[in-house]
Amino acid sequence: MSNFRIRPARPEDQAGAYYVCLKTGNYGQDGEPFYREDPDALGRIFVGPYLAFEPELSLILEDDAGICGYALGAFDSRAFYARYEAEWRPRLCAQFPEPDGDPRQWTRVQQVHHWYHHPDYFCPEPYAAYPSHLHIDLLPRAQGRGFGRRMLEEVMDKLRQRGSPGAHLGVSLLNTPALGFYQRLGFKELIRVGTGAEGCVYMGKPL
Repeated sequence: MSNFRIRPARPEDQAGAYYVCLKTGNYGQDGEPFYREDPDALGRIFVGPYLAFEPELSLILEDDAGICGYALGAFDSRAFYARYEAEWRPRLCAQFPEPDGDPRQWTRVQQVHHWYHHPDYFCPEPYAAYPSHLHIDLLPRAQGRGFGRRMLEEVMDKLRQRGSPGAHLGVSLLNTPALGFYQRLGFKELIRVGTGAEGCVYMGKPL
């Protein structure tokens, strides 16, 4: 049996956390086959800024084999995105050119590089009720053991202590197991945006 541990994130966790993002990057399933030419593509959006800007709201799950999960939060989503826009995104755009050609022919990596240049800062309404947001991923060996619930509840406790009235998160329409998981945690659907592979359900929970 692995010895699982939940602990605060550290700067040196970036590589391991990016790997978790990759291995869950296909709508909750293994994304590695789709991102071989740039395995860190997703992590640069969905992990790196949180470790850099919100370290006190970033938790790591590890076992004897290494990092196997994370739970990340942002206290004020609009302030977080403003900082991302000013301090994080310019480097991504400078390093990774915007893809051209027919978007229908783009690889997954090209799609993500497009996101670098055209970010989505959507926040569901009512924003005043759910200004914080959350993000969590666990490798299969860590799933179904209660760690996801424990980590999210710990991050939400930290948000509550800092005075946040509520938090939201986004879930792909294709990730049905995650939708059920968040519903069991008390999250309610706020709005659906898009359809199919591009569709996202935004869910919120008062704190």
